[in-house]
Amino acid sequence: MPLIDYIPAQTKIGFMRLRRVTFPLSAALTLIAVILFGTVGFNLGIDFRGGTLIEAQSAQQAADLSVLREQLTDGDLGDVQIQEFGSARDVLIRVGRAGTDDAAQQAIVDKVRSALGQDFTIRRVETVGPSVSSELVRQSILALVLGAVVVLIYLWFRFEWQFAVGALVTTAHDIFVTLMIYSVLGLDFDLTSIAAILTIMGYSLNDTVVVYDRIREMLRRYKKIPLPELLDIAVNATFSRTIIVSTTTFLATLALYFFGGEVLRGFSLAMSVGVIIGTYSTIFVAAPILIHLGLRSSTVVAQDEADAADEKPAAKGGKGGSRPAKA
Repeated sequence: MPLIDYIPAQTKIGFMRLRRVTFPLSAALTLIAVILFGTVGFNLGIDFRGGTLIEAQSAQQAADLSVLREQLTDGDLGDVQIQEFGSARDVLIRVGRAGTDDAAQQAIVDKVRSALGQDFTIRRVETVGPSVSSELVRQSILALVLGAVVVLIYLWFRFEWQFAVGALVTTAHDIFVTLMIYSVLGLDFDLTSIAAILTIMGYSLNDTVVVYDRIREMLRRYKKIPLPELLDIAVNATFSRTIIVSTTTFLATLALYFFGGEVLRGFSLAMSVGVIIGTYSTIFVAAPILIHLGLRSSTVVAQDEADAADEKPAAKGGKGGSRPAKA
């Protein structure tokens, strides 16, 4: 039975002509993201802000959030956030940091228990102190920066510098747009969100390196083809692979969003958006940016010749060796 080709193996789409539209679009999205970071900010979770997270379940009927807010506000708990969690009977209560020791946090839990009364059962309590939350912020930022630096160094040695810069710009674009989703929708930004960002970085870089490897191969083979035309050939050659892999990953993250529960909802939503943005940037940002970075076939050929000269073993005299040249 012949295979069904949903995506033709040999497409002929002029991706490079679209860069005059996609570059301004990507720049606008990045600029909007930066503005939102400074104005709206992020809804930092307990991991980064510190405080107490309490999961409670109503014993009989759906929880009335308005009544709960009144009860908890009267309890003099300070900053309190309440939201539904999973079913209509489950609620998440976030109480801002009040005090720096365990006794103060335990007092908060006791006040919440007293305010909820017998109608609710406390199922889970998580507490993060101020020193722990500030340390988590520093470590998360360090993880993102070091990840980007290590990738840049690897790509610089693996390819030419134009590829390294292009991959770094593409990855930064994907991260900024994904973070914009957190800011716009007000999703909880916690350690799970950092895991999502790092995963998106890896996914985007993997996709970009596959396309870059094909571009480098064609630069060696076709030295007289104009660069925009060559990039179109390379991107079209990997287009079916890119779309199939991205669609499969997107469906998996979508299933995780609908069936993974409330705890993984922010993570799976960020991953779903990240897969779409990563696929877009691989095609419309990573490849076209090489034109503006001045990549040429001669650059790749010269690098290959230099690598071959370094790897060529020294000529040896004697039997089986090469003869010395005559004067």
